[in-house]
Amino acid sequence: MADRQKTIGVLTGGGDVPGLNPALKTLVARASESGYRVVGIRRGWGGLLAYNRDDPDTWDHTVMPLDRHTVRTVDRSGGTFLHTSRTNPGKVAGSDVPMFLRGAEFDPAAEGHHDFTSHILANLEHLGIDVLIPIGGDDTLSYAERLNREGVPIVAIPKTMDNDVFGTDYCIGFSTAVTRSVNFIHNLRTSAGSHERIAVVELFGRNSGETSLISAYLAGVDRALISEVPFDVEKLALLLQEDKKSNRSNYAMVTISEGASMVGGQIVEYGQEDAYGHKKLGGIGVVVSEAVKQLTGSHIIYQQLSYLMRSGAPDSLDLMVAYNYANMTMDLITEGMSGRMVAMQGGTYRHIPISTIMQGEKRVDVAELYDAAEYRPKVRHVLGKPMFLY
Repeated sequence: MADRQKTIGVLTGGGDVPGLNPALKTLVARASESGYRVVGIRRGWGGLLAYNRDDPDTWDHTVMPLDRHTVRTVDRSGGTFLHTSRTNPGKVAGSDVPMFLRGAEFDPAAEGHHDFTSHILANLEHLGIDVLIPIGGDDTLSYAERLNREGVPIVAIPKTMDNDVFGTDYCIGFSTAVTRSVNFIHNLRTSAGSHERIAVVELFGRNSGETSLISAYLAGVDRALISEVPFDVEKLALLLQEDKKSNRSNYAMVTISEGASMVGGQIVEYGQEDAYGHKKLGGIGVVVSEAVKQLTGSHIIYQQLSYLMRSGAPDSLDLMVAYNYANMTMDLITEGMSGRMVAMQGGTYRHIPISTIMQGEKRVDVAELYDAAEYRPKVRHVLGKPMFLY
């Protein structure tokens, strides 16, 4: 009796970033060369949650076979053709539980969340998946780490434009997000200068202010507010007034992480918590704009870049990392290794235990890279630092 063809499952979870499709294409091509079958799981962990083993008519909605023909052109665009979600199967709200999983005693209005990990494990077995490749940020990969402890062979790929997965210097999507931000900031200078205004640019970044910090550093922005350091808006207004007066074109610019907060205040968030306990962020830039306008009397240009940072095709660096992370992943699988996450450390490609992501938090090194008194990047000594400084 011939050996069963081994099957790889792959999914993308959390926010989309440029570089996902190139990684998927490379994974499928390498898997095909090595004799593996590949199953794409649609909509991240949500696809595995919605997969009904007893209803074949629904399978196409949640999973799809992947081969060279399927992925031939996907690397020419951004996003993820597998789609994505922020589902956490270990913590499902009653209203999000699929109908076929609702038993006679199920109460969707009951407090608390439902853990469907046993359902996920049964689905992985039903699909015949021998190794699972989750591509995501710390939320998506935290559930992958849970499955790894449950005995599922996992090889993970880190992606997030916030670049905050612990254990790796770099996550797919970060370079493109910074490149887009720098370009938009420079473009905005023409309007800010023409109208002699203060420009407030709000960038993604929930817990880590690296995107705001690095974008401000590379674009030469006057001030940068980051998630890690609460700011005094009155002090900020005075600094921006000074910046504006000292600029021959009579304008000033400040970047702000969406997760930033004022001294003694809270981050601006709204809506229901997702499966990982996060509410929607966004709007701190509006609050700051209104406050600065009142304090300075200057007209404000407020620009929230948000999804423009993560839309479209990846830049060359994200293409390079996406391809290389995917090739490393397949190297590990063909060598029979699992329970790993591919990573970059000190400019070198490596792989580490997936449990590493649960052992700390990756945040801006404020003491080394940020002037908390002046609200601006403070990059001086870079010898021995990784490419993106920490």
